[in-house]
Amino acid sequence: MVTTLKQPSSLIHKIRLEPVDTWYLFKFSDTLQLRMESLLDKTKADQLSLEEIAISELDRIFTHMNAMLAAQHAN
Repeated sequence: MVTTLKQPSSLIHKIRLEPVDTWYLFKFSDTLQLRMESLLDKTKADQLSLEEIAISELDRIFTHMNAMLAAQHAN
């Protein structure tokens, strides 16, 4: 059996820029955010599928990017 992974880029329409004062943060759509929250328990139990791992990686990437943006604007 061949396992295929849904490309993370397929979720691009579920990511938006949200204004915060004079700058912007990356935010997930409400449905994707709820999905991320539901994956937390599965992550702790180490039971994520390949697609769920990809979604979790996107969350880490955008969290990191938002932290960099926030640090840049704090200076």
